[in-house]
Amino acid sequence: MKVLVATEKPFAAVAVDGIRRVIEDAGYELELLEKYTDRADLLAAVADADALIIRSDKVDAEVLDAAANLKIVVRAGAGYDNVDLASATAHGVVVENTPGQNSNAVAELVFGMAVMAARNGYNGTSGIELKGKKLGLQAYGQVGRNVARIAKGFGMEVSAFDPYCPDGAMQAEDVNPVHDTDALYAGNNVVSIHIPATPETKGSIGYQLITKMPKGGILINTARKEVIDEVGLEKALEERTDLKYMADVKPDNADELKSKFGDRVFFTPKKMGAQTSEANINAGIAAANQVVAYLRDGINRFQVNK
Repeated sequence: MKVLVATEKPFAAVAVDGIRRVIEDAGYELELLEKYTDRADLLAAVADADALIIRSDKVDAEVLDAAANLKIVVRAGAGYDNVDLASATAHGVVVENTPGQNSNAVAELVFGMAVMAARNGYNGTSGIELKGKKLGLQAYGQVGRNVARIAKGFGMEVSAFDPYCPDGAMQAEDVNPVHDTDALYAGNNVVSIHIPATPETKGSIGYQLITKMPKGGILINTARKEVIDEVGLEKALEERTDLKYMADVKPDNADELKSKFGDRVFFTPKKMGAQTSEANINAGIAAANQVVAYLRDGINRFQVNK
């Protein structure tokens, strides 16, 4: 069987070496398609692939139609909105992600942004300290748990809203559960967003929520840009000159926001939450192990298109 690693943005060399060891030790063939710029190259490469490992590469109906032998796609990372799940299901293809492998990297970026915002972008003016402030987490999954861990080291009080996580699980980790987004935003100096982009969440964070934040509030988004109502965000920042927005997901109106609000907003030039050598290696090797587990033993623990 052939396993194709198709990455416009390649894994680190050490990650590729680890992936190769896992795949070839299992008796499978590994093919690499790196830094491709022509979609036709991807369509040709998947034609005889039994498994596909990707990063942010798009897998849609066209790719699935071209991949007659494909059994599994593993997205190395937590997010999987670059894969057409409905089409994969229709083609009988299992889709998995690798949750938790990038979580510490994203959590550390959250705090890099929090400190930057608290210190006014290091522009020489007097900022604030995070110690003693309240941090709210919108979703308490793997990334949220790592953010909470770091926050406690800063001496912050942590709360979280996640309807899929029992109160007791949060309380066991010294995190205060809240039960709606209004309370989360109103009760915290810093709010960190970790929700996926779904039909229910897209555009769900806008003017009404953001303006509930206390004076000097900092909103951090390392999730997906689609969850933000960008018009509402701009209106909130205009009316509340004390608020700041930091994002690892550059909004469509980034240039306008930057020109209007200066150091009160910050956006990474590309999505960088998982851009550490450790996360790159962890996610790639996890993807390889999941491919082998499925092809050899039918294990689909991380399937997302059930």
